[in-house]
Amino acid sequence: MKQNKIAVIVGSLRKESFNRKMARALQALAPESLKLEIIEIGGLPLYNQDLDDDPPAAWVDFRERLLKSDGFLFVTPEYNRSVPGVLKNAIDVGSRPYGNSVWNGKPGAVISVSPGAMGGFGANHHLRQSMVFLNVPTMQQPEAYIGNAAKLFDENGSLTNDSTREFAVKYMNAFAAWVETNTSDRLESENA
Repeated sequence: MKQNKIAVIVGSLRKESFNRKMARALQALAPESLKLEIIEIGGLPLYNQDLDDDPPAAWVDFRERLLKSDGFLFVTPEYNRSVPGVLKNAIDVGSRPYGNSVWNGKPGAVISVSPGAMGGFGANHHLRQSMVFLNVPTMQQPEAYIGNAAKLFDENGSLTNDSTREFAVKYMNAFAAWVETNTSDRLESENA
């Protein structure tokens, strides 16, 4: 069985981030066909087109790591009804220089995690808008808005809520199928 490499982009830099905890839980719950690796974004310099000809080493490393992946999983909080600036910066860094986007054509999925009851609905949908433009076929169903995150993890960061764990397993199985379908389609069209 082929194991697809999935770059996990966590939109929160906070040490005790619920999103990071969820990303780690998803790593453990993912089916064997997926290998999830969290790609850090906190050290990326802000995107500036003036640097495209001689990009910072952090940009180069980030882009190379994403190019080696088969798909993307975004795990994000919601800041002011949208995605955090650090996540938007990572998206911009990966999409440039124009015409050389590392996101192009690879399958993705979005999970928003929030201590609020709405589960980051606004951030989830704003991120999906960017993915449409970047040509990332983004899994439509099941949607994942994880609310009340402060009650889902123990002091070690382990996911303790059974219904959330069951949902996460179903979500990751659906994502594995999504990646397989979209990776196969992409490879067939590239080889045609």
